[in-house]
Amino acid sequence: MPLRSNSLGSVDISFFVISAAAPLTVMAGVSPIAIMLGGIGAPAGYLVAGLVLAIFAIGFTTMSRHVRGGGAFYAFITRGLGRPAGAGGALVAMVGYNAMEIGVYGLLGSATAGTLKSLLGIDVPWVVIAVAGLLITYYGGYRSINFGAKVLGVLLVAETAILLLLAGGVLLKGTLSLDSFAPANVTSPGIIAVLAFAFGAFTGFESTVIYRREARDPGRTIPRATYVALAFLGVFYAFIVWIVIQAFGSAAIVKAAADDPAGLFFTAITAYVGGWAADLMHILIVTSIFASLLAFHNAINRYTLSLSEERVLPSVLGRIHPRHQSPYVAGIAQTALGLVVVLAFWLAGADPYTHLLLWVNTLGMMSLVTLMLLAAIAVPFYFSRNRQGEGVVRTLVAPVAAAVLLAGALGLIVTKISLFTGGVVAVNTVILTLIPAVFAIGTGLAFWLRRHRAEVYQNFGSEPCPQPTSS
Repeated sequence: MPLRSNSLGSVDISFFVISAAAPLTVMAGVSPIAIMLGGIGAPAGYLVAGLVLAIFAIGFTTMSRHVRGGGAFYAFITRGLGRPAGAGGALVAMVGYNAMEIGVYGLLGSATAGTLKSLLGIDVPWVVIAVAGLLITYYGGYRSINFGAKVLGVLLVAETAILLLLAGGVLLKGTLSLDSFAPANVTSPGIIAVLAFAFGAFTGFESTVIYRREARDPGRTIPRATYVALAFLGVFYAFIVWIVIQAFGSAAIVKAAADDPAGLFFTAITAYVGGWAADLMHILIVTSIFASLLAFHNAINRYTLSLSEERVLPSVLGRIHPRHQSPYVAGIAQTALGLVVVLAFWLAGADPYTHLLLWVNTLGMMSLVTLMLLAAIAVPFYFSRNRQGEGVVRTLVAPVAAAVLLAGALGLIVTKISLFTGGVVAVNTVILTLIPAVFAIGTGLAFWLRRHRAEVYQNFGSEPCPQPTSS
């Protein structure tokens, strides 16, 4: 029983990608810190990050037309840089995507507990909420991909609408200024820190390729969804950050963000729309988080499925549900891993936000940027051996430019890692050493396979993928 083919159009895939980024959560939860560090020029940082990733997408989507396996990043790296590098990329991808999802359960627990306390006066332990979220997310991934697309579509429209409601209130009642885009503010020293946060805000956009086997006309659908997601996120982020700056005024916004970063957006929407809208925003942040969890869960399941089909992971993980045509066993494994990590942080007395979310998500975000850098490097190597009739801009100029820019972005994130982790030296050390260690383990695994399981090694990263099993 294969995955449900011809199920997803560009809009459906865009919902998965944009939902993974969780726009409302990024804006209300993270952008106040970007404003505090970068000042009123912060909106430009999101535009620059989006532009860099759009340059990466040129070579990425071009290669997606020719590399049709289900492994996305690791398939690209394998075809461009060789099987050992591809196997290293595969393990980094598994760590990165799992970390991106599992860390968010801490945010789900803390945000939902806070919402229940403020709106209903009910105290619920964050771990109870996180475990319930694990089960609900599994169910969403267990159902068909069409079901997931519909759920994410509704949730994404809702979280976008509440931010646009805030924007409408400010545009109608506020005093507007374009100071944020003045050269002096765009080039201020603090913009460097904003860029570090901005790149993290786009995490997940690259997962369009993972849905290739379920997409309608993937040669067109995948590139279109990738560019739609990048354009929407880049423009929307910059616009909403500019809106909240207008809500408080250029002279007052930095102090307001520093005094109450967690409440900045709620204060603004209360002032310009009403208290009821702030209550609604609290609720929609919870649904935004859930949408992100479901999107990453689906992405992880498809990576796991692909590696199972490659016979690198146990074949049982490649089973497809006979009715829903979903990789449900991979979903069980991912949910079990998430449960172990969540319970471990809870038993250790860790804070769900500052520890589970920030520490684990930072590992995930840096893993995915590393994968993008490797994929950008792989593109020109692949096309140097496989001309395929593509132009030099798509196969050489754009990928090389993207590699240089992404290397700079990764270096920037490394130097600013304490902004994400709270400056805990031991955590920073673990994150910075774990990613290269995982990559090295993956390359070592490839050499072991070449010696002991030659057939598996020779077929790694090839296409088409073998048919998955059913149960």
